[in-house]
Amino acid sequence: MVLGRLVDTLPSGWLWKQFGELVTYSQNGISKRRSAIGNPTPVLRLADIREGMINESAPRDIKLSDQEVNKYVLRDGDLLCIRVNGSRSLTGRLVYFRTTKVWTYCDHFIRFRLKPEISDSKYIAYYFQTQAVRAHLSKHMVSTAGQNTVSQATMLGIAVPVPSLHQQQVIVAEIEKQFSRLDEAVANLKRVKANLKRYKAAVLKAAVEGKLTEDWRKAHPNVEPASKLLERILTERRGKWTGKGKYKEPSVLEPTILPMLPEGWAGTSLDHLLREPLRNGHSAKASGSGQGLRAFTLSAVTQGDFSERNTKLTVAHASKVAGLWAQPGDIYVERSNTPELVGLARLYKGPARFAFIPDLLIRVRITAEVLAQFVEVCLLSERVRRYFRSKAQGISGTMPKIDQSVIEKTPLPLPPFQEQGQIVAEVERRLSVIEELEAAVQANLTRADRLRQSILSEAFSGGLHT
Repeated sequence: MVLGRLVDTLPSGWLWKQFGELVTYSQNGISKRRSAIGNPTPVLRLADIREGMINESAPRDIKLSDQEVNKYVLRDGDLLCIRVNGSRSLTGRLVYFRTTKVWTYCDHFIRFRLKPEISDSKYIAYYFQTQAVRAHLSKHMVSTAGQNTVSQATMLGIAVPVPSLHQQQVIVAEIEKQFSRLDEAVANLKRVKANLKRYKAAVLKAAVEGKLTEDWRKAHPNVEPASKLLERILTERRGKWTGKGKYKEPSVLEPTILPMLPEGWAGTSLDHLLREPLRNGHSAKASGSGQGLRAFTLSAVTQGDFSERNTKLTVAHASKVAGLWAQPGDIYVERSNTPELVGLARLYKGPARFAFIPDLLIRVRITAEVLAQFVEVCLLSERVRRYFRSKAQGISGTMPKIDQSVIEKTPLPLPPFQEQGQIVAEVERRLSVIEELEAAVQANLTRADRLRQSILSEAFSGGLHT
């Protein structure tokens, strides 16, 4: 298999041609981002491509001269290649362009204009979705500073199986008929997935508001209130203080930041519940030699998976990470990530000293007077997630960050100790059901992707030709 070929033998009458033989014109997009001269003209950006379709709802206009518009204007049937992207799965994707408006396009794209007498644009766009082409492009991408780039030369060198124009159109119609049924099924699965995500958020919200344990509280009216628990925690902290300088009282909770709490609960901040100061992780540069000290990657927290696959061997010196080895009961918070993920927290339940934490994580160690599992529930709740997102700082184009002081001041509800255990047990029971359903949905989505590839494979080896 060369140049992205799907099969070695084609049906009678079909020919292998390089993509460049089917193209009459190819052109990278305009690099201009602003101008004071010219007519305002919509310039297509990566943000205008959603799920493989052009979204025209929020165009960005740039003043362009008539000459620039003529050079970069898009026509019906043009193919737009995503030339550069942070995602390898998106780089090199072809988007079929069709619109009633005048559009130009930025330099994140390559435009391919085909020879209409021998090639159908949709046929080519579907072919470039096959595993053979995707594997070829992945092999020939250039990756720099987190961005992946594919060149015109790489695209134009791809081998394409070419039947007659009529046969191409028949194949496109059959692909779209089968994809239409598949897309409907996938849309239903995605709706189920979204509903499960909302239900998970609702479970966490009910947990931190005390709604999951309303009946338990009625049956246990005489438990020690959380105010007494909090007072005992603070007294013990003062007595055990061995840090540098004078003991500093934890930050005071903003009085209006938490909702009305159930009777017996108390409002507090994370700082009140720490058994030791927060710790940033250590720089974890990969060794590349197959040897070194093992560190977690950021994905360990993002995926909630602290297994070996989310670790890497590093060149870190043992003395630098001596106090950063994982311990069961640690909570790790992402101090830098995308706006949606910054501040995400996970409880570590694995073996001691399995790996150390990298510098993108902050370690939280909770007093034994409070269940770390309950604190994790609080940190995963939407109220705290919004708090972290509102406090994250960063300039445009970078990953926002939160610091230790923000995490220390995180507002938390504190129920009595016995009720914490009831909440954790009920959350785990409900979330285990959700996770089973999510796994089933994901398995079906994976099967749908395989079926999509099977349809494409059959189509471009002649199996869908009639």
